Amino acid sequence: MGQQRILIIEDDPHIARLIRYNLEKAGFECLQTADGQQAFEELERRKIHLIVLDIMLPGGMDGFELCKEIRKKPAWAAIPVLMLTARAEEIDRVLGLELGADDYMVKPFSPRELVLRIKAILRRGESKEDTSSAILTVGKLVVDKSRPKVTVNAKEVRLTAMEFKLLVLLIERRGRMQSRERLLNDVWDIDAQVTTRTVDTHIKRLRQKLGKMGKCVETVRGSGYRFCEESSLCD
Repeated sequence: MGQQRILIIEDDPHIARLIRYNLEKAGFECLQTADGQQAFEELERRKIHLIVLDIMLPGGMDGFELCKEIRKKPAWAAIPVLMLTARAEEIDRVLGLELGADDYMVKPFSPRELVLRIKAILRRGESKEDTSSAILTVGKLVVDKSRPKVTVNAKEVRLTAMEFKLLVLLIERRGRMQSRERLLNDVWDIDAQVTTRTVDTHIKRLRQKLGKMGKCVETVRGSGYRFCEESSLCD
């Protein structure tokens, strides 16, 4: 695949250097910016494989707004975003995930854990599926794992890398209940302290994006989620 490029958006030079040192040591190429405008310029200039994003940034755009703008642009919408911030309140974590972040870490942080989480996110984005089963179809919902692409009624639905992984897993295990803990293990692919609320937030956003087909993702009260076995129930 070649060297993967990570964009670090962090205005504290000491923290930015710490992140960059550890990621470059792990084999990544790093670019570094301190605000939203610089970030847009780098995104326009070259291919970015993942973004490490602080929330409290200088200028008129904080990390929440920046993430929202990144998700709006088709060319950038699928780039994984890991928010790394001192804001530890649950409301901030939930908001970040709802705006499209794939993961959320709180400062102070373990550089080793940061590297592990980034590798896990990028590993999920790699297409290693057998092409014979690359297309999943449920009623009016079509998922192409090889591109990746999701359409409902032939109209494209833009999902983050995490939402796409979650949808594919639920469809491939349709009819079987998946606990929140199992989804965390299989989708987030890491044993870090990510809460089950993270799963609920991603499910909520996934349902909203799928529109009427979002009814296919059923809540199993007190247990977890499952994808409808009968596509007719989703119409």
